[in-house]
Amino acid sequence: MGFLDAVLGRRKAVRPDLDALFALPNAAISLQVSLDMLPSGCGSVAFRAPEGRAFADVEAEVRALLDSDGGPPVEVASDDFGFSWLVVRTDPADLPAVVTDLHAVNTSLVDAGFGPQLLCSQTSFRDPEGRELALVYLYKRGTFYPFAPTGTDQRDNVLELKVRDLLAHELPLEPDLSRWFAIWGAPGL
Repeated sequence: MGFLDAVLGRRKAVRPDLDALFALPNAAISLQVSLDMLPSGCGSVAFRAPEGRAFADVEAEVRALLDSDGGPPVEVASDDFGFSWLVVRTDPADLPAVVTDLHAVNTSLVDAGFGPQLLCSQTSFRDPEGRELALVYLYKRGTFYPFAPTGTDQRDNVLELKVRDLLAHELPLEPDLSRWFAIWGAPGL
């Protein structure tokens, strides 16, 4: 980064640390003990799917890799914003297996040169009363944030802030609350 970049306020982009996902199982223990939130056994990766044969081949390769373990097949879904989602599930809920699968998807896409198309990964949790929570990893920022939907276009900000405070020493959390994007209707949540 040069002098002119510093004067103009430009910063180098943070390189995503895909291995940060492996901190989620430990964070899940804190969520269970403090908030009675349990992993749902579901997670997903959001990306903007580019046109072309190369990406289709990588996507097929990733799906074949994840489907080879005999578990539930990987689902592909789209959202209203034009993003594609690869959804992985385990039954019974096995967060380390979900994290490993999400990491495999992310790594495969990055290794094939499609890293800039990655948006986020999310893993979902529920409590006995049915409250939902997602821990969302933002690739471009290299940080996590909690998202707690409560209904159509509503979220539980108090729960999100509790989770932020609870996990502050376990995950790299996004400090800028304006970047805690709502992922309404995200597949796997």
